[in-house]
Amino acid sequence: MYIMKKTYKIDVDCANCAQKMEDAANKTAGVKEASVNFMTLKMKVEFEDGADVDAVMKDVLANCKKVEDDCEIFF
Repeated sequence: MYIMKKTYKIDVDCANCAQKMEDAANKTAGVKEASVNFMTLKMKVEFEDGADVDAVMKDVLANCKKVEDDCEIFF
C-alpha cells in the first residue's frame, strides 16, 4: 500500500493561526492527517487512499480560509 504524503509551503501570520489551519485541514474530507509547522511555514498532509490530491487541497485551502482568511497554501 502506497501512502500519499505531500508537503506544502504556507503563508500564515502567527502560531495560533497555524494551529487553526492544522485543525481545519484535519477536518477536511480526504485528509488522513495534517500537521502545520509555523517555524518552517510548512504543512504536511497525508491523504486517504484514493483521494484526489488536487481537489482535497482546494477544500483544505477553503476550510483554512474560513478560520484564517489571509492564509495561503502554495500547491
